[in-house]
Amino acid sequence: MYIKRHAAKTVQELRRHFGAVLVTGPRQTGKTTLIDETVVKPGKGKIARVNLDDPLLNKMANEEAGRFFLDYPPPLFIDEIQYAPNLFPYLKLTVDREKKQGLFFLSGSQQFSLMKGVSESMAGRVGIIDILGLSLREIENNPFSEPFCPTEKYLSARKRNPLTVNYDKVWEIIWRGSMPRLYADPALPHAAFYSAYLRTYIERDVRLIVNIGDEKKFLSFIRSVAARTAQMLNITKLAEDTDIPRTTAERWLSILISANLVYLLRPFHVNITKREIKTPKLYFLETGLAAYLTGWDNPDVLRKGAMCGAFFETFVVSEIIKSYINRGIEAPVYYYRDKEQHEIDLLIWKNGRLHPVEIKMTANPEKRHTASFCVLDTLPDPYKQGDGGIICCYNELVSLDEKIKVIPFTYL
Repeated sequence: MYIKRHAAKTVQELRRHFGAVLVTGPRQTGKTTLIDETVVKPGKGKIARVNLDDPLLNKMANEEAGRFFLDYPPPLFIDEIQYAPNLFPYLKLTVDREKKQGLFFLSGSQQFSLMKGVSESMAGRVGIIDILGLSLREIENNPFSEPFCPTEKYLSARKRNPLTVNYDKVWEIIWRGSMPRLYADPALPHAAFYSAYLRTYIERDVRLIVNIGDEKKFLSFIRSVAARTAQMLNITKLAEDTDIPRTTAERWLSILISANLVYLLRPFHVNITKREIKTPKLYFLETGLAAYLTGWDNPDVLRKGAMCGAFFETFVVSEIIKSYINRGIEAPVYYYRDKEQHEIDLLIWKNGRLHPVEIKMTANPEKRHTASFCVLDTLPDPYKQGDGGIICCYNELVSLDEKIKVIPFTYL
């Protein structure tokens, strides 16, 4: 069963402007299926496909890259392109020679070597889109595809076509996760899928990047990261908990970030350069994998457990990020925290305004939850406060004042 992806429109837009289109993201998020359904099948045999998982094709691509394109001329879909970095110079030559758009479609899940090849050989010639797992909109087959922002314009449009998912279903999705295969095969056991996923991820992706040495420690490290979702990053504590050097913890974390399993939300500061040196917040984007790693056996236990707030916040942040990257836009999101301990969960910088968002699992939101929003009034130009809100489990869109609204999670 194919679940229509909102990123399909972005792929079609990119193919009209670039010689090559690259779809990248974590393993098992549907990159191959997206290109198959969006490009290959509608092409009705005009676009060939090769998979570099095939040992013979892999050998040819790495040892005889020039001959590879004689046997497989464009238009061509190359799956798992990261396994043959030698192809990138020939891709560049073909794109430059042909001077046509939509010659190559590429997919890959291991981003270190993949992006190195792109930056060295394909800069300006390839349109890139990252995808994560299914969004709540996609799971519910909801066609609304605008990037989330708590403006009057967005909320009015969303009100005409909101999600109909209920509270219990959302926690089932948070616990089960967003991997397409889990929805294509609803009977597939949650634990069996993620156990196999981790083994494949370590054996197929991580070992290509670095010799991790101790697999048990690496798994322990991933588990520690998952347990700290929606918290300030403390790399020293992660290293101590796993009994590894800090430098190893930094390297392993960079692997998870590169694979789009972990997202670091940068702090907002009026001095842009300071956003990079203050402590980020860590989010483990695949909540189903995080729930598996941290031992929550079912949705009901998770939503009543000690990490329920962290998982709900992670889910909301992930959904907002997906709403942007599915449109090919880098999510303009930050968080705010100052020395006086004023905190704002999310700031969305859009159209010259900072839109503050609090994320609460409560069904009884109050104005006091937005008390920290007032700090935005003290910022210098060009930073002005825009519309904001509380994303929560209340079931109606209501105004707390002229700028702040209670926003049901069904408006994501």
